[in-house]
Amino acid sequence: MKVSKELASYKRFGTRYGRTVKERFAKAEASYKGRRTCPYCHYKKVKRIAPGIWQCQKCKVKFTAGAYSLKREK
Repeated sequence: MKVSKELASYKRFGTRYGRTVKERFAKAEASYKGRRTCPYCHYKKVKRIAPGIWQCQKCKVKFTAGAYSLKREK
């Protein structure tokens, strides 16, 4: 089985927890680890500092959004 680069982070768990759970975790982790575009200054400098709290590294504005992405989850 070939594992894509974004799902490779779940290999650290070894044989524990099951494949499906690890793949879901890897997708969620990949979605919040990357840099996102700031809705205020439009630079790709937004980083998650806590679940639901994001901060732009350029303009230093803090704002709330979804826990794992900038879209609000319903």
